Amino acid sequence: MAFIEMKDIVKTYGSSVVLHGVSLSMEKGQVVSIIGPSGAGKSTFLRCLNHLEIIQKGSICINGQYLARMDAEGNSVYAPEKEMRKICLNMGMVFQNYAIFPHMSVRDNVAFGLKNRKVPQDQIESQVDEILKVVKIDHLKKRMPSKLSGGQQQRVALARAIVIHPEVLLMDEPLSNLDAKLRVEMRNAIKRIQQQVGITTIYVTHDQEEALAVSDRIAVMNGGVIQQIDTPKNVYQRPSNIFVSTFIGLSNIMDGRIEARDGQTLLHIGDYSVPMENLSRSAQDGQAVKVSIRPEEFIISREDSGGIPAVVRSSVFLGITTHYFVETADGREMEVIQNSDIWDIIPDHTPIRLGVQPHKINVFTEDGSQSLIVRRDHS
Repeated sequence: MAFIEMKDIVKTYGSSVVLHGVSLSMEKGQVVSIIGPSGAGKSTFLRCLNHLEIIQKGSICINGQYLARMDAEGNSVYAPEKEMRKICLNMGMVFQNYAIFPHMSVRDNVAFGLKNRKVPQDQIESQVDEILKVVKIDHLKKRMPSKLSGGQQQRVALARAIVIHPEVLLMDEPLSNLDAKLRVEMRNAIKRIQQQVGITTIYVTHDQEEALAVSDRIAVMNGGVIQQIDTPKNVYQRPSNIFVSTFIGLSNIMDGRIEARDGQTLLHIGDYSVPMENLSRSAQDGQAVKVSIRPEEFIISREDSGGIPAVVRSSVFLGITTHYFVETADGREMEVIQNSDIWDIIPDHTPIRLGVQPHKINVFTEDGSQSLIVRRDHS
């Protein structure tokens, strides 16, 4: 059994269903990020794990101990209160607003959980000193929270959560109140600390770059359902449906058609055709499809040598790459990213042709619900 096993979780508020039979399993020491738009059910799902929200159906098991089981009808039956309290006490949680005590010093904030667990004073001193060094604020242990920056307060909250050596660390939008530069600094620190301490971590965020940076796996949620759970690489490169493709990173969506005959499969996008070697057998000759092309998966040509006809409307030079905003012949606006050329940037109003890299693009059924790409990874 996995270290964390949440199975068929249903959560309702009155007649409103927030979680529709959601399941998630995790191995010990993993970091799984839950990402999705506002209202997707991310934070609710997280709060179900430590009993801050009561589930109606499903089961929750942590390290072989059941917080909730399913009865014969599939309804949830919770463990006795004493057992639940023991399980939940072995969890650390870092909230969006830090929730550190303003009247306590850094040291006393971090020591709070240890004192509640009746840890001897000499051990409290050594454990607090050790964890403050890990999060790199040991020189601030006598300061009050009002004298700390946002990033320093976040480190205090993180230290307080992990000093008790929890089995599970729950993080709910922990960096959303920080500025962009500090977010990058703190997400790198969280990744480093998590690897150093090795705590099984569930990380809720709406920031896709943050999720890609800190996670072993990413669960993409929408409408109370996990759309895909996979490695960051697979979620980005091989999304399971159009929602995932457009939510994680940028994607240009185009209409296409499959031609499968004489042992060859072609993808037609308007008058442009490209051979495909990784479509599933379910792809049918003449089938209408949706094609997802990330900006970096295009190839720009100024020659009339085949491709999707378009015109450059504007461009943004960003050093390593140049972003082109183009309009196709049918009036569709798209973004194209190319490595910056040493000589020049394609001027506005220039006619171009867009080719694609067929091994990188994604093809979905016409309704966008299912990928038609055969994955050839070993993750």
